[in-house]
Amino acid sequence: MTDYSPADPAAPLRADIVLPCLDEAAALPRVLARVPEGWRAIVVDNGSTDGSADIARALGATVVHEPRRGFGSACHAGLLAAEAEYVCFCDCDGSLDPALLTSFVRRIAEGETDLVLGRRRPTARGAWPLHARAGNAVLSRMLRRRTGLRLRDLGPMRAVRRESLLELGLTDRRSGYPLQMVVRASDAGLRVCETDVPYLPRTGKSKVTGTWRGTWHAVRDMRAVLRQPAARTSPAARAEAAR
Repeated sequence: MTDYSPADPAAPLRADIVLPCLDEAAALPRVLARVPEGWRAIVVDNGSTDGSADIARALGATVVHEPRRGFGSACHAGLLAAEAEYVCFCDCDGSLDPALLTSFVRRIAEGETDLVLGRRRPTARGAWPLHARAGNAVLSRMLRRRTGLRLRDLGPMRAVRRESLLELGLTDRRSGYPLQMVVRASDAGLRVCETDVPYLPRTGKSKVTGTWRGTWHAVRDMRAVLRQPAARTSPAARAEAAR
């Protein structure tokens, strides 16, 4: 793994923010307006039919089309399109504030940690359905047994160095992608931490955790990740993951 020195605290930080998108036309204007100045928003359209891609492009975002359905497929396509030293991930349904990611990146740049996750703290009733919260709690306990990490949330808001993430050779292309990122980061010796972020009611209907069925599928995908043996990421494995 590459050895990184702490960044100059006075230097401006730049990052690419990956925003997986499936029919988020209503939320995109507000989300993109919160992207930090000088940062690039990469909206990965995963088959939207509501004009999301056109709206994102008109608002100045870089649009990547990923025809393979799946949260992991969209996230990884955005990662491969990223060019900045730091890459961030955030839902684009209006439930999370991209502006908060500046502090995430600063902590990494200053050498405090390697992967920062946002621990969702609901601000209103219904922002985080009970079944989704319960599934997350179960997975957090399983993750602790697997890695020793004492995380309380496996949410989608996070920041990491792009090169470090590519070296992990992530292969999951469904709902297990965020968890595989954490597991492989831990296996590789990266420091992982979390910080509280407000979690707002999303705009529109959730495609995953808004239903029991969606939550069950997400938990199933993530449990499969936890059953995998510790990965040894070779150049060949990284090349396979880049496809």
